[in-house]
Amino acid sequence: MLRTQPQPQPRILIAGGGIAGLTAALSLHAAGFEEITVIEAAREIQPVGAGLNIMPNAVRELDALGLLERLDATAVRTRELRYYHRSGGLISREARGLGAGYRWPQLSVQRGDLQMALADAVRARLGEQSLVPGVRVTAVGQLPGGKPRVELRHRDEGALASLAPDVLIGADGIRSVVRAALVPGEGEPPWNGMLVWRGTSWMDADRAGTFMLIAGDNRQKAVVYPMAEPEGGRVLVNWALALPAEAVADPGDDVRGDWNRPVPVTKFLHHYEGWVFDGVDVAEILRAADGAYEYPMVDREPLARWTHGRTTLIGDAAHAMYPIGSNGATQSIVDARALAHALATCDTTDEGLAAYENDRRPAMSQLQLSNRQLGPEVVINLAHERAPGGFTDINDVIPAEELDAIAARYAATGAFDAAAVNQGSPYDVVRDRVPAA
Repeated sequence: MLRTQPQPQPRILIAGGGIAGLTAALSLHAAGFEEITVIEAAREIQPVGAGLNIMPNAVRELDALGLLERLDATAVRTRELRYYHRSGGLISREARGLGAGYRWPQLSVQRGDLQMALADAVRARLGEQSLVPGVRVTAVGQLPGGKPRVELRHRDEGALASLAPDVLIGADGIRSVVRAALVPGEGEPPWNGMLVWRGTSWMDADRAGTFMLIAGDNRQKAVVYPMAEPEGGRVLVNWALALPAEAVADPGDDVRGDWNRPVPVTKFLHHYEGWVFDGVDVAEILRAADGAYEYPMVDREPLARWTHGRTTLIGDAAHAMYPIGSNGATQSIVDARALAHALATCDTTDEGLAAYENDRRPAMSQLQLSNRQLGPEVVINLAHERAPGGFTDINDVIPAEELDAIAARYAATGAFDAAAVNQGSPYDVVRDRVPAA
């Protein structure tokens, strides 16, 4: 029987205007959905934040959305990753992106640049009204049949609103209000006792290195990489450090009470004096920073379900993990594309949400647990355990086959090995295949 009237499209509400939520909006629009609204608790989306590494499997999806050219203009293509022992000994060096045989590059980019590229594309393609800042979710319920009921509050005006979208997507981060409604009583994210500091520094290009480095021992780590091409002989460098809280915090300090807390670099600088790796001096880079932001290293427990009725989770709201292996933003982007594909290609919304979860949740739960075991960075711990005073030749400490196996195993866990990525995006859809509400 032919349809004589166009069927109404599902109304989709996305809670969270970060990387996951904005990519979801663009992906849904590319798949043919039109009734999409993104709400963001912040009053405005601004180009702030430190650096991110986006793996080729996610760059592939951004390319499919037509964003690679814009990102290439501000990002740097990461060509090499090096692991070092804190003594300066080189553990391994790996080609990345195109140099490793991928069809897409790995990108080091400022979080703010990526978020603004996504936000600008959402406004241009879906309309200004599709992205609403200054509005946060305060409560989530479920109506008969699984349809969500969402309570909203405007940050400044205090006005309340109640909506019943056909689909609610929780993209509101590690402290997700949507997740809290679906999993009541979960509490604060579990903490492993480590603190993380992030920041950026402008450096002379010849002092910054041209590679990404991860260095340390079984107690502390440093990650350093340039995230833009040099300008006038200088380059912007991103850095992230990790150290047990007991090494820097006084007893009684509430290190978990204030996320994204500004702290002086002097709080931890002395722990990184003498950390020099093939000309990259970590302490010198830290002294060039204006300041730092401090975070507890936390994640979330893997969930048995992401979807309740027609409410589901993506990104950190679904599977927040330790900042290891460049997988936070990477997997959020893939989540968004996978969800849009499933909703567009299944016959009903309920089937689409189930297909999305079946595709993504098992792999992300495994990745969360792998990151608790340090993922590919475990090579630093192994080197320190076997040669705490350093080494001359890493092959005397960790055989090359063991190093290769660790890297390959982690790539397979996250589905970002070159063979899988180079098959092309599995999430492209034809725009006229959208189920009715």
